[in-house]
Amino acid sequence: MSLAQYSQDSRQAPAIPALAPITRALSPLAEPLVRVTAGLLLVPHGAQKLFGWFGGYGIEATGQFFASKLHLPASLALLAGLIEFGGGLMLAAGLFTRPIAALVAGLMAVAVLQVHLGAGFFWTSGGFEYPLFWGIVALAFVLRGGGRYSLDALIGTEV
Repeated sequence: MSLAQYSQDSRQAPAIPALAPITRALSPLAEPLVRVTAGLLLVPHGAQKLFGWFGGYGIEATGQFFASKLHLPASLALLAGLIEFGGGLMLAAGLFTRPIAALVAGLMAVAVLQVHLGAGFFWTSGGFEYPLFWGIVALAFVLRGGGRYSLDALIGTEV
């Protein structure tokens, strides 16, 4: 069976037939579940940078860290915090999903390359696996958009 035939064939037998009605009913919620979760998991990271919440250092100290340790302009701390906090909320809501997700993906690319790459792969050692994963998730929403359960769909815009 070709890939095109496989994706069009909805008569595939479910692995666990008893669960088929449940998975059929809930499958439209899978994509918004990932979008909302990804967005909301970004928000506390932005709050750390912007407000010093959740054990963060606030905008001034984060800016100093960006400048001294990462050799990035201190003003990028504000941009990173806004993308994570405000962009996370917008991604969760599905508002301007594609451009917001593109900003998140770009931010995660910077995090991978500028902050975590030298620490190796594993997040437990400060490595790049976590920001890489969230960057790929964001990239998927750049490609896919917010979907039918998003504010983009509600207001009739697909940016």
